[in-house]
Amino acid sequence: MLSLEFCIACVMLISLIIYMLTGGADFGGGIWDLFATGRRAKAQRSLIAQAIAPIWEANHVWLIVIVVLLFVAFPVAFAAISTALHIPLTLMLIGIVLRGTAFVFRTYDDQSDTTHRRWSRVFAVASVITPVMLGVTLGAVASGTIHVDVESGQVETDFISAWFAPFPFAIGFFTLTLCALLAAVYLTLEAEDPALREDFRRRALIAAVSVGAMAGLSFILSAEGAPAIRRGLGSAPWSIPFQILTGAVALWAIWTIWKRQFRRARLLVLIQVTLIVFGWGLAQYPYLVTPDLTFSNTAAPDAVLRPLMIVLVAGGVLLVPAFWYLYAVFKGTVPFHNNR
Repeated sequence: MLSLEFCIACVMLISLIIYMLTGGADFGGGIWDLFATGRRAKAQRSLIAQAIAPIWEANHVWLIVIVVLLFVAFPVAFAAISTALHIPLTLMLIGIVLRGTAFVFRTYDDQSDTTHRRWSRVFAVASVITPVMLGVTLGAVASGTIHVDVESGQVETDFISAWFAPFPFAIGFFTLTLCALLAAVYLTLEAEDPALREDFRRRALIAAVSVGAMAGLSFILSAEGAPAIRRGLGSAPWSIPFQILTGAVALWAIWTIWKRQFRRARLLVLIQVTLIVFGWGLAQYPYLVTPDLTFSNTAAPDAVLRPLMIVLVAGGVLLVPAFWYLYAVFKGTVPFHNNR
């Protein structure tokens, strides 16, 4: 029978996957807003704004779910992560707030070119910083540099070295490229103008190649930067078939983008990102914070986990249909469908 802490950890992983597929694409939109160029730059930014506007705030619900579950179900791990990694977490929070604020002010403030350009710059830069810091945090959690006394909960940290290292930043930029890939592929379907569609097709191809490069670099750096993850990805019985599957899906996605099969490309990119995040979760298991905190030795008592599971089930019954309806109204019957 599955333990309560394992079930809750699975919900956290699923929430992270959904956040990457939805909120990550929003960040990716901001990335391409920063790199909007040429005579269609204004049209590119307008398309990005139209695609993001109906749903961008709601997507952060999944991040909130992760934070709340971590706080309630794994309080020692929450304390360790928020202590040792409070700098990247704070930068990530600032980025989320700034990009949301800038997006709103860009829409409703004075529409002069100077004002619009200023808010666009804030929105775009914050959209780059946020996924990088999210990836840095995940990389640091997996790196094995955060040491915790399980009995006392005391964290051994200088607040810098756990995250300011090559491997966490490689994961940070890996996350950035995944967000850019998701957004570019989604936007090929949002675009009605063939020229705009081609703009984002080229960006999708660039992002797809960048994802592969950052995945390779992250794997190389994991030998010293995250040995537990390296062992999981390199020697576990499931790892080689899983990596072959993920690589095959990635190559197939590139092929469909190249052949302009955008609907199939969207599905394949969704699968690719899901496999990448799921593979990270498999390699990380059973550690919540490598190398001292596992899901079992940091979990709250069953008296806390049981009602939490009840709340999760009840909340899921309300949340999932509400999100589906939100996407059905603004994006068609399938998420990110553009009603065409």
